[in-house]
Amino acid sequence: MERNDPCWCQSQKKWKKCHYPLLNPQEEDSRRHETYIKTYGIYTKSPEEILKIRKACQLAAHILDRLCTQAQAGITTNELDLLSVSLHKLHGAVPAPLGYGTPPFPKSICTSINDVICHGIPNDIPLKEGDILNIDVTCILDGYYGDCSRMVCIGQVNAEKEQVVRVSQECLMKGISILKPGLMLCEIGRTIESHATRERCSVVNQFVGHGTGIAFHEPPQVPHHYNNLQIPLCPGMIFTVEPMINAGRRGAVIDPIDHWTARTEDGKPSAQWEHTVLITQDGYEILTQS
Repeated sequence: MERNDPCWCQSQKKWKKCHYPLLNPQEEDSRRHETYIKTYGIYTKSPEEILKIRKACQLAAHILDRLCTQAQAGITTNELDLLSVSLHKLHGAVPAPLGYGTPPFPKSICTSINDVICHGIPNDIPLKEGDILNIDVTCILDGYYGDCSRMVCIGQVNAEKEQVVRVSQECLMKGISILKPGLMLCEIGRTIESHATRERCSVVNQFVGHGTGIAFHEPPQVPHHYNNLQIPLCPGMIFTVEPMINAGRRGAVIDPIDHWTARTEDGKPSAQWEHTVLITQDGYEILTQS
């Protein structure tokens, strides 16, 4: 930010006359932290917390790499889940999804195939040629959270699946590329939905990204569709960007039996990519970059 820019706290004052960095950077961080807790309920992270969250994010990315490598035709998602459990144990971590929510999520990862938008539950059905698969990993390391997901194409996939996988990754990176202090949160959704619409895809609006690091889900919610959330980003914010992109209509239908699996309402394929990001003093850092 330039000294004469409007301050990120929306006081209508110039930055230099409001929250311009003090001689003591720790005092400035403390003022910003208190402002965001009071105004938005957002917990900005300290340098010490960021170090620990970065380690959790790097572990999540490592586990995701291993799982994606093993995702091939003939492998079941239950086998991927067992590998996930062993990798978490090996590194002294805990899989955050296991036992989370109501009803408790029964597995350590989410595996969402073809028309499943998110929260797919691993099972004993083998993956087959032409499937697209999202693997979502969230691990807890020393009490801190790292969250990421990625798409895998099983062999050759049809043109519609190939497009939605490509567009979802483009939406993720375009949404991340604009991040910086002072940017309004709503700009993430505007950027993502504008691109998805140009590519003749839709953006799911029933699920959002979220703050993370200290807890699995923290404020703020991060919509990936058009919205008007006037929350300025600031250094120390950590949240996920995880656009869910559908080849057809945007709507999701929750499975009435397991109460978790979300499928497209028209049966068309869906894809999602996810990173956890940190807002820095002059931009962003992708914490789950492998």
